[in-house]
Amino acid sequence: MESGKGTEERHRCGWTGNDPLLQQYHDDEWGVPVEDDTAFFERLVLEIFQAGLNWRLILYKREALRRAFAGFSIPQVASFGEKEIERLLNDKAIVRNRRKIEATIENARIFSQLIRDHGSFKNYLAQFDGDDEAGLFREFKKRFRFMGPKIAGSFLQSVGKISAPHDPGCWRYAAR
Repeated sequence: MESGKGTEERHRCGWTGNDPLLQQYHDDEWGVPVEDDTAFFERLVLEIFQAGLNWRLILYKREALRRAFAGFSIPQVASFGEKEIERLLNDKAIVRNRRKIEATIENARIFSQLIRDHGSFKNYLAQFDGDDEAGLFREFKKRFRFMGPKIAGSFLQSVGKISAPHDPGCWRYAAR
């Protein structure tokens, strides 16, 4: 995928506005297939933290979330306990929501198990037909914490499992 750098004249989806960080995410990440377990986990964490908030806020807190959650290291986050939860609840650089923090830790444990069982998260995800979005949403709601159809859909779009809904005039719409 061609990088969004130097492409300011391109027409993008309306949600990017004039924000360079939103434009970069749109151009380089949103809907681009993910290969790496850590990248899958990061996207899930970002989507969970975004629930009820705007995407711009979460992208601007991304580096703070990365620091707070050990670089999105699945094994490290899976080992977090009450001490780390308290540390995170006091970290003013992130969204301090106990349910989202606890869900992130529990989801790291679930990711760890899925990786053990399937070799990678990508392998786990590959067993699902991308055309059965409703089935995927049900699976994610059943398996992961703090997960509903909206978060599941956003996550699956983000990682390229299901098609991201680019605006018809967007340069990425034609590239899909």
